[in-house]
Amino acid sequence: MTRASLDKQPHEVAAMFDDVAANYDLTNDVLSLGQARLWRKAVARAVDARPGDWVLDLAAGTGTSSLPYAEAGAYVVPCDFSLGMLREGKRRHPRLPLTAGDATRLPFADGVFDAVTISFGLRNVQDTEGALREMLRVTRPGGRLVVCEFSHPTWAPFRTVYSEYLMRALPPIATAVSSSPDAYVYLAESIRTWPDQPALAARLREVGWTRTAWRNLTGGIVALHRATRP
Repeated sequence: MTRASLDKQPHEVAAMFDDVAANYDLTNDVLSLGQARLWRKAVARAVDARPGDWVLDLAAGTGTSSLPYAEAGAYVVPCDFSLGMLREGKRRHPRLPLTAGDATRLPFADGVFDAVTISFGLRNVQDTEGALREMLRVTRPGGRLVVCEFSHPTWAPFRTVYSEYLMRALPPIATAVSSSPDAYVYLAESIRTWPDQPALAARLREVGWTRTAWRNLTGGIVALHRATRP
């Protein structure tokens, strides 16, 4: 898979992430110029996990993003549909209850979680609206959703520079640091085709989420969306 499309085949996306699992976190730090760590901290603050909370961390990969919730005393369930990612995560974090699951058919009961979060995974789901409905289903009334996803820089000159980086600089860097550079070409193109901030907020409202809001990170390269289950 080297061309991006919003019509994604789940088995292809899962296989792509299986291939990059071992070096995924390191590669992300390099390609984001160190910003990935700051984005993870911003997500953890937005989720605001507290002792006793039940938190579902979707597209959790190796489980790195789940650690702050466990450290806060919450019961966190890291969930991903890439078995390669989960195996690597289990090797690194054997105490985390890593769980295999498809975001469009979550293996959880209704209203279980106080918070659901997904970082850099929603745009890789074949049925975006279906996944958002599933997240709504498994969240308790009054519970919260935090979506961290690549978005569109708000300043036009910066947007141009960023687009050039994605399509020209990212592939050779990925070739140097990743075992599967084609996967990162796909990811770069999927970022360019993803809806902007207002469009994603509208999708959240359409499936039933309320009190939607977003905050831009790094000039809009990433947007942190929040919503509440009514």
